[in-house]
Amino acid sequence: MPTIDLNSDLGEGFGAWTAGDDRAMLDLVSSANIACGAHAGDPTIMLDTCRAAAERGVAIGAHVAYRDLVGFGRRPVHVTPDELHADVVHQLGALTAAAHVAGSRVTYVKPHGALYNTACADPVQAEAVVRAVADVDPSLAVLALPGSELLLAAGRHGLRAVSESFADRAYEPNGSLVSRSRPGSVLHDPDEVAARVLRMVTEGVATAVDGTDISVRADSVCVHGDSPDAVAMARAIRTLLTEQGIAVRAFASAPASAPASSSSSSSSASSS
Repeated sequence: MPTIDLNSDLGEGFGAWTAGDDRAMLDLVSSANIACGAHAGDPTIMLDTCRAAAERGVAIGAHVAYRDLVGFGRRPVHVTPDELHADVVHQLGALTAAAHVAGSRVTYVKPHGALYNTACADPVQAEAVVRAVADVDPSLAVLALPGSELLLAAGRHGLRAVSESFADRAYEPNGSLVSRSRPGSVLHDPDEVAARVLRMVTEGVATAVDGTDISVRADSVCVHGDSPDAVAMARAIRTLLTEQGIAVRAFASAPASAPASSSSSSSSASSS
């Protein structure tokens, strides 16, 4: 049976502020990109989200970002390569500890927002991010756009490079994402998005904003958890894929069981 991973950006609240319905999304996706405190998330939210993912057997990824809580990590931030390396090491350390306490582990890294866009295109920033990942844990995978500088850097460091596509983001003809500042950059219709994902998975193509078909190679498909339509889109995607005989399964497995000291438990990486 063919399989595909569904990932979502989760744990993106801060303090009393919440974003999206993480519990509902965790019932539908197979991998969770959990905010590490730089663009969103705090210690309580990080641990709570890791526990909820572990309980459902959802794989945990570190959603590292520029330090930009006010801008939700969607603004470019000038940092030196060494500063960025240290920031990523710090964020990975925090989420690794939270995942361990939850009875799971971090299995991959996916940058967020402006850091994702910049490091996908800039080899210097890509190198800083991937060098940090390799220094912390060389068993971790890196999730990013196919052909991006991030995945090229992952290959140079001997890390697993995992390609992803976006269910709810519009594409430029060159395969990059349409800027969020432009109208139509984010899609919302669940049925339209589900049909789009099915085509990505079965045909390896998506329709760009100019109406042309572009190649979209993906081992994982992202549905943004902070969209108002996120749950409906994820549910529609999962339903359609299941109807077409395509299983939703994480590309990186979570632990089979939690340690005895943990207050949560986890099962297989494939969500039910």
